Amino acid sequence: MAEMPVELIGEDELVPISALQHMLYCPRQCALIHNEKQWAENRFTAEGRVLHERVDTRGRERRGGLTTARSVPLRSLRLGVTGVADVVEMHATEPPYPVEYKRGRPKAHRADEVQLCAQAMCLEEMLDVSVIEGALFYGRNRRRKVVAFDAALRELTERVAVETRQMLLDDETPPPEYEARKCNACSLKDVCQPRRLHRSAKVVQWLAKAIED
Repeated sequence: MAEMPVELIGEDELVPISALQHMLYCPRQCALIHNEKQWAENRFTAEGRVLHERVDTRGRERRGGLTTARSVPLRSLRLGVTGVADVVEMHATEPPYPVEYKRGRPKAHRADEVQLCAQAMCLEEMLDVSVIEGALFYGRNRRRKVVAFDAALRELTERVAVETRQMLLDDETPPPEYEARKCNACSLKDVCQPRRLHRSAKVVQWLAKAIED
């Protein structure tokens, strides 16, 4: 049986790879950044920016059998994303190995892993290779976390890519969902005002139900 053709996304519909990380962390944050072009910096984003400034120098470095490429442009028309990999390591006899730099420490959610997996899937499409694993380097503990690009992570990455692209194309900004741990760490807290807007939404819902009753 012939394989079904793969649907490719148009250039004008590609979304930033970073948007997938934002989407999985908080859809409203994703929309504020990528649709409404809102941005604010706090200590966490400043630390992340400084960490990336140390890494984001485009070029290649060769040591023995290892070639390290920095700030590598990426694109996948199948996944519908575009972006830049912090680092891609290449051994002569092994698949490309993407490395993404993060300021904090490993997290319970998979947003960082989805961002890295999207980079791997871009490399696979661009180079016609299979990328088995990569790593997240966390600045807080100065260690790498190895990430295997298994079926579950790939499926999650594809789903988040579809949802992110649809939300951004629809130019939608979801209502706030207040979660203290996430919201207090977000640099857009004052722009988003999740606590106040979430409370206001609850009041509107209560009034609507009271009127209906």
